[in-house]
Amino acid sequence: MSKVEQIKVAIESLPDKDFVKLRKWFSEKDWEKWDRQIEEDSKDGKLDFLTREAFKEKQEGKLKDL
Repeated sequence: MSKVEQIKVAIESLPDKDFVKLRKWFSEKDWEKWDRQIEEDSKDGKLDFLTREAFKEKQEGKLKDL
């Protein structure tokens, strides 16, 4: 049995309270990874197109004030 399969079996046998804790931990880890990727992409200029697009739409009057 692979390590992933072993983990799945272990997770399925958790009491509800522990499963909720694990799910929360896993979700937080996932969001941390996502945040790091966004920061890295921003630093590398991979998201610059979003700024250009926003400025263009602002100039064209397509944006609404919040």
